[in-house]
Amino acid sequence: MTLSADARSILEHVAQATEPVAMSSFFHTIHPPTFDDSAPEDEPAREAWRERQIGLFGAMVELYEADMVKVVHPANGERPDLVVATDAGRSALA
Repeated sequence: MTLSADARSILEHVAQATEPVAMSSFFHTIHPPTFDDSAPEDEPAREAWRERQIGLFGAMVELYEADMVKVVHPANGERPDLVVATDAGRSALA
């Protein structure tokens, strides 16, 4: 299976983690904001960044559906699912 660039980046971060992690914790690392915090909501750079963030959620789903990550601590209302890379996920990165 060919991974999207975003899915590959998330998977790389998950695989490098020393403990289960929330995939969304890497979103700002993968696509950091490129606008000033005071930029208005309709600032083109803010809107583009928001779309990239939404795309990362799609990449998370892609990894779940391909069994490249495994939930080891389900979401509990205070934090999201915590995951680890599976053997298939690690193989995909090789």
